[in-house]
Amino acid sequence: MTRITYSRSRNLIIGLFIVTMSLFTTSCGDSKKNMDIPGVDGPALHLDKDNLLISMVFENITLEGGLRYNVPKYPNSYVAIEPDYESAGTLMSMSVSLDDIFDSRLQNLPSEKLPGGRALPGVASGSLPSVAFSIEKFHGMTFYIGPKVFGVFVPTKMDIGSTIITGRYYTGSKRMGNISLVGPDQNGENSGVLLLLDVSKSVEKRLKKLSEKY
Repeated sequence: MTRITYSRSRNLIIGLFIVTMSLFTTSCGDSKKNMDIPGVDGPALHLDKDNLLISMVFENITLEGGLRYNVPKYPNSYVAIEPDYESAGTLMSMSVSLDDIFDSRLQNLPSEKLPGGRALPGVASGSLPSVAFSIEKFHGMTFYIGPKVFGVFVPTKMDIGSTIITGRYYTGSKRMGNISLVGPDQNGENSGVLLLLDVSKSVEKRLKKLSEKY
């Protein structure tokens, strides 16, 4: 995708992303409940200018100080972890740039499954172009990208046997994708939370058409 550098076209991608994903469209009494994750509050989604923010609080992980990490291959995105001021746990905040999400070059990354080799739930091929990295307390984080999906795997302890439990993920009444609780593999490793968000390819196509007018 050709990168749009001027402010009016940047506003177009923000508007189209909000319309397509309906991040903030909620109705009183019409919200749908996401599955509870043991030891985790969230994830929650927000849109801040041209960045998708994903936040999670890990109730049983403690840190004395905060750190911020750049995401490999995602030049405008980062992950921050810090003590949560509202609890004794740790807050993880992922800021993912829309410029990175819609950068077609990321589609050329090697396709991978879940850490440990199990297929990605809900993905027909079982794998997606991905980049894996580690930060303090979270070894083996993975970002996934595809024509219609953006996802993140966050490693954390899951006492659910070797099963993978998948459910729909909502913001208010709008379905945004799927969330999976991933139990440890046959080696007792690679458990965590997988969030896969719907990112329609039509957003990119509509942006290109509209940007030609400016």
